[in-house]
Amino acid sequence: MQGLRAPLATLLFVGLSASIASAGPKPNTSLGTIVTAEHARVGDSAAEVGTTIYSGDRLATDQQGSVQIRAGAARLLLQSASAAVVDDNEGAPSAKLLLGTATFSTGNAKAFTLYVSRAAIRPQSDAPTIAQVTYLSEKELLLVSKRGPLTITVDGETQLIAEGDSYRVMLEPPPPMAAAQGPEGAGSGKRDKGMNGPPLKAGRSYFLVGAVTVTGIITGLAISEALESPNRP
Repeated sequence: MQGLRAPLATLLFVGLSASIASAGPKPNTSLGTIVTAEHARVGDSAAEVGTTIYSGDRLATDQQGSVQIRAGAARLLLQSASAAVVDDNEGAPSAKLLLGTATFSTGNAKAFTLYVSRAAIRPQSDAPTIAQVTYLSEKELLLVSKRGPLTITVDGETQLIAEGDSYRVMLEPPPPMAAAQGPEGAGSGKRDKGMNGPPLKAGRSYFLVGAVTVTGIITGLAISEALESPNRP
């Protein structure tokens, strides 16, 4: 009987060790690699080309900075004075834009999701897609579709964003009567100066999408030609 104590104790120790290891925190998932960086940070450290990016990392750029990462069939570019947290969304890369402007390109419909406040923005098809989003506030953002259609989803309501258009998205639209009469009052016949046309629709009043003329917002797309080819190494 005494001869069995040592083997039993060893087995018990191994079993407890395995249980503790499995119950401990899992390492963050590797999402991608930095391909360009200038005056940018990953957490509190300077962003450098070749640095591996993990789920939960916070990327930020200075006033004259930028940083671009490659994550599978997607690329994400943060322009000046911007910040985002990258994550793993059901096995696919994603990021939440906290500040500034982000541009992403994808090689398929499931390659990447950009979250902004309560909105989720994704490519609508497997065709190459390039989109740019500017965070204005928790209730408002600008969305530009340079290549390929997009979908934007807020609280379960989804709208299609056509290729080549720019939109202002209000996540808490005014009441229907106020939206209909506009800022000039009912019957004025004048449009909102920021709009080129009427809103597309207010999906269950969750959000309002209206076409706008945006100048200068696309200029950041020229920072890296690699955004045109998200599958290129």
